Amino acid sequence: MPQDLTKKDKKDLTIGDRSVINVYDFASVLATALVAIMIIFTFFFRVVGVKGSSMVPTLTDGDWLMVTPLNGKPQYGQVVIVTQPNSFNEPVVKRVIATGGQTIDIRDGSVYVDDVLLDEPFINTDPITGLPMQTNPQMGTQAQYPVTVPQGKVFVMGDNRENSADSRSFMLSPTGDTLGFIDENYILGVVKVRPFNAAKDPVTGKQSFHWYPTDAWRIRQAALTPKNAEEA
Repeated sequence: MPQDLTKKDKKDLTIGDRSVINVYDFASVLATALVAIMIIFTFFFRVVGVKGSSMVPTLTDGDWLMVTPLNGKPQYGQVVIVTQPNSFNEPVVKRVIATGGQTIDIRDGSVYVDDVLLDEPFINTDPITGLPMQTNPQMGTQAQYPVTVPQGKVFVMGDNRENSADSRSFMLSPTGDTLGFIDENYILGVVKVRPFNAAKDPVTGKQSFHWYPTDAWRIRQAALTPKNAEEA
């Protein structure tokens, strides 16, 4: 047994014995590392990548993110990883806009939650509309706001509002499964940090790593606050 060999005097070990000990030591270190990684990923954080531009300017294509498990109920402003089955057949990253029981309204280029006009400095500066939740060609109806989020679900949107497939699309599908309201059980975790970007250079087409400065690592979360506190 390898354990018995480790007790022998080093001068008495053969080349074969040393090889067995080295393999045993390597296997022990590897097993310990795997257990540590499993514990870290389960209880502390995991690393996921960003694909697409739906969260610009907060996140960009090629970003790598550190995600922590959801602690308690989801809250407005959290950037989350969603694993709910969708037409993209892959997880998506979006921002929580409304939670179960809240009413969301999109009008005049702004977003309201429970009649609170939101202050959202983190979004792309393009105008905000209710699209793509507007017309359901298969049902021949016009989707209307406001809508109330069912209990146990959340309404999510991308920060790049005019280029994001998100909860606004739920009425485009007769079965409501395009993306729609997100079941809380399908929230993998909350995005906390983006350490670096590994996107391809648009000129050379080569992939390279770009580290973010320290003060830009953390992802901005937001509180449910009115856009104009004096009018609220």
